[in-house]
Parts: sequence; C-alpha cells; structure tokens
Amino acid sequence: MESLIQPPILGRPASGYARPVTRIEVVEGDITRLEVDAIANAANTDLAHGGGVAGAIVRAGGTSIQQESSRLAPIELGAAVATDAGELPARWVIHAATMRLGGPTSGEVIAAATAATLRLADELGARSLGLVAFGTGVGGFPVAEAARIEVEQARLHLDAGSRLERIVFCLFGDRAREAFEAELSRRE
Repeated sequence: MESLIQPPILGRPASGYARPVTRIEVVEGDITRLEVDAIANAANTDLAHGGGVAGAIVRAGGTSIQQESSRLAPIELGAAVATDAGELPARWVIHAATMRLGGPTSGEVIAAATAATLRLADELGARSLGLVAFGTGVGGFPVAEAARIEVEQARLHLDAGSRLERIVFCLFGDRAREAFEAELSRRE
C-alpha cells in the first residue's frame, strides 16, 4: 500500500486535555488489512453484508461480524453501529448506513454516516480509524463529491475536539485515491 501522509491537523482542545496531533492519510489498498483500531464499512440499513466492501470485510474477518450485525439491524440511514472485527487486524468495524439495501445514496446521507462513524470511533476509544469512499460503489455516488464531503466531515470532527490521532482514507483504485488526495490538498 502506498501512502500519502498529509501534514498534521490540529483541533481545539476539548475537556481540558491537550489535543494530539492527528494525521490524515490516503492509501490505496485493502481496508481488511489496514492496521488501525477501527475500520468503517459502507453498509445498508439492514446491515446485510453480501457484496462490495461489506462482503469483503465479512469474508476476511469471519461470519461473526455478520452475526453481530444481524442482531443490531436495522439502523437508520446515516447512523453507525460497531461490531467486533473478528479476524481482522482492527479491533472494531463501524458499520455506517449509507443506503437502503440495493438503493442509491446522497451527499446528505454520506455526510451523516461519516459524522456518525467519527463520533462512534471516539466513543469506542479508537485512536486510529480507516475510512472508505462511502457510497461510491453500489450507491453510485460520484467519488470526487464523496471525497469533498468526507474530508470536510473529518476536519469538522477534529476541530470539535476528537481524540483520534490517525485517520486513513483507504481507497480502491487510482481515481478514488487521486480524488481524496486532491481534496486534502485543497483544504490544507
């Protein structure tokens, strides 16, 4: 996996503690192999992980991820829930509902799902988080627009006082990697 490490981003101190320096990185690779505390899954509201990134996560991490998800389902569009990561290097999988089963998504839903994922990562105590390009596969959402929305949500979350020290956008293909790199460069 090649990595483009962005300059540190500092947020405001929250609750009287010194904010750690947070790195935002872009890598092209397999989210199921990413060594972070939590990874994000672009899920449907039924948390049925049959195809795409969701299916790959269950295949690599084991059926316990789907079993736990099934107990938590359904969830609202834009909401996020966490399961154990099974056999994955991560500790948790954060499933963010970016669409209904088989349906399209929207920028509003992607923004809500990204914000919910970041909040839940903090609630879990994660110091590092792997994010994917929400909604750009089965959801058919434009990659450049997803990059704009997700980078904006990450920056807003960090500025509000997150304990995350590392956010990794783990992407599939040159087009997605380039879109996220461009968006991070624009927002420095």
